[in-house]
Amino acid sequence: MESKKRVLTGDRPTGKLHIGHYFGSLKKRVEMQNSGEYDLYILIADVQALTDNFNNPDKVRANVRQVALDYLSIGIDPEKTTIYIQSMIPETAELTVFYSNLVTIARLQRNPTVKTEIAQKKELFGESVTYGFLGYPVSQAADITCFDGELVPVGEDQLPLIEQCREIVRKFNSIYGETLKEPEAVLSKGKRIKGLDGNEKMGKSLGNAIYLSDSEEETSDKEPFDSNAYDREVSGMEESLDVVQVREEEVPLDESTEEMTEQENDPPAARGAYVVSKPTVTDDDLSDTKDENLLGLISRKRKKNKSE
Repeated sequence: MESKKRVLTGDRPTGKLHIGHYFGSLKKRVEMQNSGEYDLYILIADVQALTDNFNNPDKVRANVRQVALDYLSIGIDPEKTTIYIQSMIPETAELTVFYSNLVTIARLQRNPTVKTEIAQKKELFGESVTYGFLGYPVSQAADITCFDGELVPVGEDQLPLIEQCREIVRKFNSIYGETLKEPEAVLSKGKRIKGLDGNEKMGKSLGNAIYLSDSEEETSDKEPFDSNAYDREVSGMEESLDVVQVREEEVPLDESTEEMTEQENDPPAARGAYVVSKPTVTDDDLSDTKDENLLGLISRKRKKNKSE
């Protein structure tokens, strides 16, 4: 009997998840979980969230639970999927230290994804980025390989991070023997959901999102810039999934790839594993995070707009 391939994915707990996350990655995770073909691990990446929220740890701490509730609300089943918290696995941090001996500062600075994100956070870092943020691809590689991750769902802009992980694996194996698995990227070709203000992306920091945890009243108060266009976009959403072997020639790690488009989804790399086997969550806890609030309300609003 063929063994299931292990999938590692996750989100940074920097805020509530929204419908852009749902159509971008969460919906596909539920499909993979229910297919029975994958061993799915989902990470809540609180350590990585601290790399650019080090001055606000309470924000990260509070959103760990919120992200977990959002997962449950859209159908992630702890009986089928392992949900874990990055900071609960000290071995991942230890592996990060060992991997840091195999990667130069210059190599990290050439990573197109890292370069783009540093430029976007210049207000936070100024002219000198922190070691923790610059080195998060090394931590990411530890998250993936610590649990023999084989498939890692990512947006196209995250491919250089997976390639850097593969480089670390190859160097480690060349020194210490064939020990680690090289992960493959799983690319989603799903259409991106626009923000309510017409922005090309829906974002937590942009104030233009419908959150999974929004109540019916809260969602009704968020009228999109063009209701009819927004309805067409949501109803026409289609998602496909390709498994690709990431190669140097496909994602050259040089100046030519700097203009890759940033995906809304927070880096979905897989992390260490604190198993939430049977989370204690009451109906009251989830009263505002049920899937029906998200898609059912959109559907009802669309029908109501058409009737009017």
